[in-house]
Parts: sequence; structure tokens; C-alpha cells
Amino acid sequence: MLASVAKALAPSGVLRAGINLSNFLLVSSLGSNNEPQGVAPDLAAHLAKSLGVPLQLVPYKNPGLLADAAESDEWDVGLIGAEPQRAEVIAFSQPYVEIQATFLVPSGSPLKRIEDVDRAGTRVAVSRSAAYCLWLENNLGHARLLQTEEPGLALSRELFLNSGCDALAGLRPWLIAQQEEELPDSTVLEGYFTSILQSIGVPRNRADGGASIWIERFVEEAKASGLVMEIIEKHGVADRLTVAV
Repeated sequence: MLASVAKALAPSGVLRAGINLSNFLLVSSLGSNNEPQGVAPDLAAHLAKSLGVPLQLVPYKNPGLLADAAESDEWDVGLIGAEPQRAEVIAFSQPYVEIQATFLVPSGSPLKRIEDVDRAGTRVAVSRSAAYCLWLENNLGHARLLQTEEPGLALSRELFLNSGCDALAGLRPWLIAQQEEELPDSTVLEGYFTSILQSIGVPRNRADGGASIWIERFVEEAKASGLVMEIIEKHGVADRLTVAV
């Protein structure tokens, strides 16, 4: 069983794990050789160990590039936020962590609650291709979504400031950091419009060979055993990441 799953997941004999560098909660630093370090790389290492194969990290500047490569045989597993659009080409496991997404609004804004944002005339700045951007594309009914030309958190902040937007969408921990460091008069709204579920995915265009079941069980056991929480604590993000239920 293990040998057949290892062959299905890592046909080259090495598990290539796609890593999204733009999520600072899951990739918190770079090593001496610029290798990604953090929760996602560590979890990928434990997955490779469970299969008995070496690990190769395949970094991507943003999640859109990682998802776009799903059908290009660039990676064997991808650690990325699970969203319906991505699920068309990627088979996702159950989530291992979740991160709340909300809005930041400027001083004096009439927007006081999450529900206030989706109104005609409201303009929301967001980083293109982010999981919460995909959610907003599908769910905003009245507000106008302004996306950055290229994916990037800093670019979304610049768009928010330079375009006179009414709200900036993002992950709560990042928005709080912006409030504390760059936008002291702003407000991060309570609650959340969605939770980004970080999962492990495999390309749908490859023979499964039991790979999806194996990864599902791996994630389930990693959460139940406390491994995910242990990795989160190791990288100092326990106050910003939640183990998914």
C-alpha cells in the first residue's frame, strides 16, 4: 500500500511540494539557501517522511501561480487555500489550518460591520488571485471589487490608499499588522466574511492511486496527534493560526 501510494504521489521518487511564499503565516522565513521555512514547509516534510521519500520544495511567488501550475507537472502536492475555482483542477484534502479574512476601513468610515461593506458604491481593494479574492468574486453582490494588476499584499495596500477605496480585504493577522505599522487611524472590522481553509492538494489530471485518501488520513492524523499545533507553535504563529476542525 505505502509503495503504491508513494509512487502515485511522488512518481519521480521525490515529493515535490508547491509552496505559496506570499502567505507569511505559513512561510515565515527563508533559510540560508533561500529555502522556505514555516508551517507549510514543515508539514510537507512530515508528509514526505510518512511516504519514505525525499522532499523538494517548489516555491511560488503567490497562490495564483501555484494553482495555475497544477496541470503542468511542476509539483506533486500543493499547500494552498482550498477554493471552488481551484478545486476544478486540484483535489483538496480536509483543511489543516484556517485563517479569517475581513476588511480594514479608513478613519471615519461609515462601514462598521462586515455586512455594511457589500453595498452599491462601496469599493474594495484586494490582492488578485488570493483565496479571499476568489471568494469575494463569487459572493459580492453590490460592492465593486478592485483587484491589483499582479498578486501582492503590498500592492493591495497601495491600491487601497491610492484609489480612495472604502475597504481593504485581507487576512485578519495581516490587516492588524497594517493597522499597527502603516495605518494607525484605520479600523479592522470585527468578524469575518470567510475563513481561508489551508489544505494539501493533488492535481486532478494525474492518476490518483490512493493518493487522495492517503493525504486525507495524513492531515486528519496530523491534527488529531497535535502535530499541526506543534508546528504552529514552533514558528511562533499560535496567536494567528487556528487548527481547522
